[in-house]
Amino acid sequence: MPALTRHRPVTIHRIVLGTVAAFTLAGACSGNPPAVPDGALVVDPPAVRHYVCYRAPDPLTVDGRLDEPAWRAARWSEPFMDIVGAEGPTPTWRTQVKLLWDETFLYVGANLEEPHLWATLTERDAVIYRDNDFEVFIDPNGDTQDYFEIEINAMGTVWDLMLPKPYRDRGSAVTSWDAEGLGAAVHLDGTINDPSDRDRGWTVEVAVPWSALRLRPPGDGDHWRLNFSRVQWYLDVVGRAYQKAVDPSTGESLPEENWVWSPQGAVNMHMPERWGIVQFSEAVVGRGPVSVRPPRDPVPHWALREVYYAQRRYRQEHGRYAATLEELGVRAIVTTDGRPIEVGMEGSADGFEATAVGLTGEAQWHIRQDGKLWRHD
Repeated sequence: MPALTRHRPVTIHRIVLGTVAAFTLAGACSGNPPAVPDGALVVDPPAVRHYVCYRAPDPLTVDGRLDEPAWRAARWSEPFMDIVGAEGPTPTWRTQVKLLWDETFLYVGANLEEPHLWATLTERDAVIYRDNDFEVFIDPNGDTQDYFEIEINAMGTVWDLMLPKPYRDRGSAVTSWDAEGLGAAVHLDGTINDPSDRDRGWTVEVAVPWSALRLRPPGDGDHWRLNFSRVQWYLDVVGRAYQKAVDPSTGESLPEENWVWSPQGAVNMHMPERWGIVQFSEAVVGRGPVSVRPPRDPVPHWALREVYYAQRRYRQEHGRYAATLEELGVRAIVTTDGRPIEVGMEGSADGFEATAVGLTGEAQWHIRQDGKLWRHD
């Protein structure tokens, strides 16, 4: 029997120094060509999705149903899109998330449309994305270091792990880390592993303790980097069971689909700088809107990220890091409207540190060879 969802080839998209990103900040583009010096690196931060996370008035019961008044008052996110962004195919099935928080937990709720409920893994900390799953990614301070990942399948099986740094920076997942006190549950609208009927979907509810992240609750207006992913495999019906669809030319399972809240620009969830932004509010959910505040200094931040990408490529080609921006071929760094961005860098064969001054001058940003980004006010 053919696969139950249509297969598409997986395309890897690379981020290239000096190339204007496909996603732009709202209002950054105008009808006139930007005044950009020849040979300059144009910095155009990718637009990411934004969500305001309100307070829950009372602790929530984690049962996967999302039917409590606080959940009903919380806003659903935009529907998920292909991981590479708008240029990828539209997801076959709808996925959305909503968020709440209190003094003890960050609450994540998700609704996944799914006509073929299927899962096989039942052991805690199994590699859950080998099933269809829902995933949560959390980088509290946005430095791309020491971030957290939680995966859950339609049987409610959880894999929680921490990454000191992304795999691209030679990071290794710490699977021994457990989110102590984690609450996680699913609710199925249909019958799992039964292809004789058509299901409607499943909902997920996760309560992540701040204590498990070794953090205090966020403050009013704080921004965190988060993203949410759905892994979806192509299935065949064989006899009375589902099986992963196989490419007859290779005998291997067809590649999975990856649908996300905020697009990554590449088939890679482990680029925390591309995750969405969650703004926390002390306001109780349902009691009035809160103004969305943009993140601080996105342009200098992204200028340094472009330098980091260029240094990675330089090292792959030369076996060392460049000592200067000139050695990287960067003569100037400017915004899309031609404003200069003040960037300095010191490098050696084994590492580098680059620094950028915020456009309003109140903060100084830093990045180093392992991708860690931080600021000094």
